[in-house]
Amino acid sequence: MTEADISRTGESDDTTTASPAEAVFPAGGLRVERIYTSEGVHPYAEVSWERRDVVMTNWRDGSVNFEQRGVEFPDFWSVNAANIVTTKYFRGAVGTDAREWSLRQLIDRVVHKYREAGEQHAYFASAADAEIFEHELTWMLLHQVFSFNSPVWFNVGTTSPQQVSACFILSVDDTMDSILNWYREEGLIFKGGSGAGLNLSRIRSSKELLSSGGTASGPVSFMRGADASAGTIKSGGATRRAAKMVVLDIDHPDIAEFVSTKAREEDKVRVLRDAGFDMDLGGADITSVQYQNANNSVRVSDEFMRAVDEAGEFGLRSRSTHEVIESVDAKGLFRQVAQAAWECADPGIQYDDTINDWHTNPETGRITASNPCSEYMSLDNTSCNLASLNLLKFLEADNSFSAEKFVKAVELIITAMDISICFADFPTESIGANTRDYRQLGIGYANLGALLMALGLAYDSEGGRALAGAITSLMTGVAYRRSAELAGVVGPYQGFARNAAAHARVMRKHAAATDGVRTLHDNDRAVLAVATKEWQRGNKIGEKNGWRNAQASVLAPTGTIGLMMDCDTTGVEPDLALVKFKKLVGGGSMQIVNQTVPRALRVLGYQEEQVEAIVEFIAEHGHVIDAPGLRTEHYEVFDCAMGARAIRAMGHVRMMAAVQPFLSGAISKTVNLPESATVEDIEDVYFQGWKLGLKALAVYRDNCKVGQPLSAGKEAKKSEPATAAAEPEKVVEFRPTRTRLPKSRNSRTTSFTVGGAEGYMTAGTYDDNELGEVFLKLGKQGSTLAGVMDAFSIAISIALQYGVPLETYVQKFTNMRFEPAGLTDDPDVRMAQSMLDYIFRRLALDYLPFDDRAALGIYSASERTRQLETGSYAPVEDGDDAQLETYSQSVPVEAPAGNDLADELDSGDAVVDETAVSAPARVHSSTELLETLMGSSADAPLCMNCGTKMRPAGSCFVCEGCGSTSGCS
Repeated sequence: MTEADISRTGESDDTTTASPAEAVFPAGGLRVERIYTSEGVHPYAEVSWERRDVVMTNWRDGSVNFEQRGVEFPDFWSVNAANIVTTKYFRGAVGTDAREWSLRQLIDRVVHKYREAGEQHAYFASAADAEIFEHELTWMLLHQVFSFNSPVWFNVGTTSPQQVSACFILSVDDTMDSILNWYREEGLIFKGGSGAGLNLSRIRSSKELLSSGGTASGPVSFMRGADASAGTIKSGGATRRAAKMVVLDIDHPDIAEFVSTKAREEDKVRVLRDAGFDMDLGGADITSVQYQNANNSVRVSDEFMRAVDEAGEFGLRSRSTHEVIESVDAKGLFRQVAQAAWECADPGIQYDDTINDWHTNPETGRITASNPCSEYMSLDNTSCNLASLNLLKFLEADNSFSAEKFVKAVELIITAMDISICFADFPTESIGANTRDYRQLGIGYANLGALLMALGLAYDSEGGRALAGAITSLMTGVAYRRSAELAGVVGPYQGFARNAAAHARVMRKHAAATDGVRTLHDNDRAVLAVATKEWQRGNKIGEKNGWRNAQASVLAPTGTIGLMMDCDTTGVEPDLALVKFKKLVGGGSMQIVNQTVPRALRVLGYQEEQVEAIVEFIAEHGHVIDAPGLRTEHYEVFDCAMGARAIRAMGHVRMMAAVQPFLSGAISKTVNLPESATVEDIEDVYFQGWKLGLKALAVYRDNCKVGQPLSAGKEAKKSEPATAAAEPEKVVEFRPTRTRLPKSRNSRTTSFTVGGAEGYMTAGTYDDNELGEVFLKLGKQGSTLAGVMDAFSIAISIALQYGVPLETYVQKFTNMRFEPAGLTDDPDVRMAQSMLDYIFRRLALDYLPFDDRAALGIYSASERTRQLETGSYAPVEDGDDAQLETYSQSVPVEAPAGNDLADELDSGDAVVDETAVSAPARVHSSTELLETLMGSSADAPLCMNCGTKMRPAGSCFVCEGCGSTSGCS
């Protein structure tokens, strides 16, 4: 800190200036209190340490991706957490003495730099306060209470540039110099393993003229070059794949072209794949598809949304004159946005007026864009460093949420995050200048879904939303209160003076939103009471001192760092599923019921015998439907993102709405919809997001990026055209002919269970084994259900005998959703959305040839196993079909050599050992385990590093095998 800087921040006159190597302790510096540590005892002395070997392989080809033996971690750290930290965050060349080998070295490298910078920049009142700061930060990182974002672990304390930010927002103007500079700046950010977003709306549309008289190219054309650049840098082997966000305003004349770009490319993917090209993720030919490296979002205004609501006209405006050059039907344009999102999940939507209504710096400029995951929203050419708290660490043994510890933790973390800006390096001068002037921070949390379940609260419930809102309000309230205190020590952010009134206004809006939370339980009442006091106290301090940070909080995906903290759930997400995949020390794996399930059952009042029975049922079935002794009103507590009782789309939206008023930024989250969702469903989600006050929203319809291409050989033959010599007066009428089955025919009877409902199906065939009749027995004879199914069976049988192809029925009736639905007892079709969905999937497996089924996306268990082993579903010539190990096996776990399974189970990160069973041999992640339970493929990409199927983390994906992410944080 220079003398000019000290003068600008308004520090006390008795503060002496110092060289960069000297510590400065002003009289009015921060006093730091102990939370977790004890005087005279270092945090490292309180834990037991053990040595481990980390060997990471690509399970597809067995190649070793990484190997480091003898690394040191606390004994309570899971295998996944240790593996990810070792491979991702330890610095130095592998195999050399310069390589870090202990978690102590990593934490010390980072924490010592934060303490040193805090002392040099006059944050602490004394050396003793600085030492407490160091010890408390060390304790919380060691015990997985929170984590900084990945760039901190990559860079801080090394000889590399000290980049601490994961999120960047760029800008581009309507000049070629600016556009080319955009390409350059994005490339620098991607090279460093981070992501960036920007708004292209300043670029003239393809419907406008250039000063030379020609027609402008339009922003979509320039997106191609940026996309190619991102793809090239991604394939160059950076620490993560390129992540980017492209935003276009709804009133831009090229908005229709922008909206449809990725949907058209998805059509291209299907056509090329059908033609035999390798279009899989990472395939040789996928690079020919454009616009795949960016998330696209449309910026909508309140004016546009009101026009949609009123079915009115909306004007598209010239970029140079801002005059309306075209009027469109607002509802029709909104339908185009929803249609494209239905087809390929893009574009997402950002609500411009809501975003800027909560903007603390409007006098400096508008917020026009976001980072790739949509949680960081601020000025152009700025960045944000993130940190996330593990909420489950604040749940006490009596099931109370410790607001006191949470407050102290947030104080310490925000202090550290602000200190990092003092020494941080940035990829461009403009980003560095703006970030130092506005000091945007992004504190957030993970494990909300696990916390709610542990307390017996449903994710989609008023109680769940009340607690989530109260915690989020408390987090941001404390963060801004500490920011105001920091302003009194080292001065407010440089841009505060010109935005003082606006900043104070937004603080009052947050406080008012806190007053509007409706509490339902002791926990949310207690947390909200503390949050209310924090906002009142913080705003008073802010009126006097100003604030140190323009922004304080976001909810990020917490992908890699969520695994580092051993979190069951990421960000604001619910749990993925009730059964998880777990790696064991020394090798091997097992599947376990989530450790929060028994705790939730006890909170709900179940006795130990009942808990054991329910947990055992979940271990076998993967869901709670018909679990012994579990009351139906408690089912919702165990609803997850996927599985038999998946949370409804609006359940996700309402949770986002519950926490959004208490965030400086926004929320990284994707609202998942079933494959059967309609365009109207997506329209409703996007419209309700606006009404509920969200800042941004993204959707994903199951299988929308996969498609069900028809095989060329199976297309219906076209009739030959009539010849010129044909006599026009002759009319030949073709009628279908019924071919009855022989009196004696072969048949197959199948018993089945769908969602607990039992039934029988008898299928009769012709002599050539072609299906000719189906009889279904459901319910008691004489019941309405039995009568309807008898009539349905007769109708289907007659139609089959008249020549209606079975493929037609399979296409029409699979994925039809109604109750009963859920898990089945069929190893080939583990999950059905209805009785008809199961019946026609079973008939397809029994009577359709492989090529026909493959075109419809229906495979047997052995075929899915074969695809994991060989990369192909197609049968092998010798017919050796390896059978998939089902989830219902109950053999004891055989621990690998050198692994003490009892210690692993007693360490606190596993559940009752009676429910732990060996994971299926071909399962390598929780997503793959869930697929074996559901009997259907989950829409998640394969990790480009190790080949493991990734799992959702906010609006991104994270690999449980190696920690790689598809996002920027």
